[in-house]
Amino acid sequence: MVEKYQRVVDFIKEKYPNKDFIALHEPVFVANERKYVIDAIDSTFVSSVGAYVNRFEEMMAEITGAKHAIAIVNGTNALHLALLLADVQQDDEVISQALTFIATANAISYIGATPVFVDVDRDTLGMSPEALESFLEANVMLRDQAAYNKKTGKRIAACVPMHTFGLPCRIDELAAICAKWNIALVEDSAESLGSYYKGKHTGVFGKLGVFSFNGNKTVTCGGGGAIITDDDELAKRAKHLSTQAKVPHKWEFVHDEIGYNYRMPNLNAALACAQLEQLNLFVENKRALSLEYKALFHQLGISFIEEPKNAEANYWLNAVVLPDQDERDSFLSFTNSNGVMTRPIWELMNRLPMFENCQADGLENSLWLVDRVVNIPSGFRP
Repeated sequence: MVEKYQRVVDFIKEKYPNKDFIALHEPVFVANERKYVIDAIDSTFVSSVGAYVNRFEEMMAEITGAKHAIAIVNGTNALHLALLLADVQQDDEVISQALTFIATANAISYIGATPVFVDVDRDTLGMSPEALESFLEANVMLRDQAAYNKKTGKRIAACVPMHTFGLPCRIDELAAICAKWNIALVEDSAESLGSYYKGKHTGVFGKLGVFSFNGNKTVTCGGGGAIITDDDELAKRAKHLSTQAKVPHKWEFVHDEIGYNYRMPNLNAALACAQLEQLNLFVENKRALSLEYKALFHQLGISFIEEPKNAEANYWLNAVVLPDQDERDSFLSFTNSNGVMTRPIWELMNRLPMFENCQADGLENSLWLVDRVVNIPSGFRP
């Protein structure tokens, strides 16, 4: 195994030369980033009002094909706000997946709602339509056109699947199931900017979609997030709530409900616009890297996670599947000790103390994957 791992390390170091330590996903600023940020500074509009915020929203709507995009300060806050817009309330339940980044479960908790976890598919790493359907059939009833958990008596207000590592899940099937049960679908597309499923960009299949522009994402502005929707009223309300619910007026400060300081600053938006201009270049570069990884790991007899059927992935983070947890840990130890950052997939949400009492199905695939999946360096190669 050491020989195999050494070949992986050598291969990655060839792809990212002249580095003492190769990170999982470094940001790359090679075009108009500096120019736009300086322009924003010179304009003196550096906070949540400015031309780049508006431009960012226009670009995100055009890229995704959504009617509206709303700039938010980060992806977690975008998800929190999207759940509020989907009418998730305190003491409701929201179905998600245990195999996800913690922001998904945290955003649900901010409202005072409770996550419920269902299993994922092994090929997509995203929520399994079969698992969702089985859970609903066994545990949920419709009453007054709303879904209620028979075990807890609580309303199931929303469902939040995630496109893990930028790999689109079977989102059209999930959308159909949610529609059947009158459950709002909110897509956690934080990692999937530039990914498509059956020709449509991720984030447009549900009531709302959410994206992140954190420092490690395909496109970054340090922080940053976005909500997309085709619903005119939801878009209007998203902008209102994200700006402290302030009623427009030339001088008076009138706020008509509890609002949030969630609007993306113009400085971040300037950086984001320059990065969005290069989205196609970034994705093409990352997809080319995935093909090289695929060939390498095929030679080594190590399973490489490829884009699912009917999907075109951005390959935000490439990943391999090791035979078992012991070999996973050996791979992690060897690569990190030899100057190459690799990381296991996230701990399952229901194993964390905050969510250990949340209802979950058997999570068979999630348990299998968490012991085996490892991310490998996936950044843009200039």
